Amino acid sequence: MNISEAAKLMGVTAVTLRYYERVGLIPPVTRKNGGVRDFQQEDLNWIEFIKCMRSSGLSVESLIEYTTLYQQGDATLEERKRLLQEERNQLVAKYEEIGATIQRLNGKIEDYENGKFQEAEKRLPDWTTKEAMS
Repeated sequence: MNISEAAKLMGVTAVTLRYYERVGLIPPVTRKNGGVRDFQQEDLNWIEFIKCMRSSGLSVESLIEYTTLYQQGDATLEERKRLLQEERNQLVAKYEEIGATIQRLNGKIEDYENGKFQEAEKRLPDWTTKEAMS
C-alpha cells in the first residue's frame, strides 16, 4: 500500500509517516520501482505501536532508542525493558504530580463553594497597593 493509503488507514498524515521513517521511529519501508514506499502489515504494526506509545507520553527520543534496540535483536531485550520501565516511572511521577494539582484545585473550588474563598485569599498579598508591588 502506498503512503497515502497507509496514512489514511492509520489516521496520520503522509508527512508524519515520512518523518517517522526519516528519524528512525519505524524501520525503513520497502520501496517499489521508482522509490515509491510500499507499506506492509509489519510497517502498519510499527506505526500503531508508535502512535500508542506517543499517546502514552513517551518521547520521540525514547521511541527512536527503542526502535534502534529492537532492530538489534533479542540481545537488547533487557535494555528495551529498562527503557520502558524508565518511561513508566516518569509517567507515574507526572501522574502523581497531576493528582496533587487536582487535589489543590478541588480544595480551592470547595473554598469558593463554601464561602471560604475570602479567608483563603486574605493570605495572599494585595497586588493593588504600591507597597506590595515594590
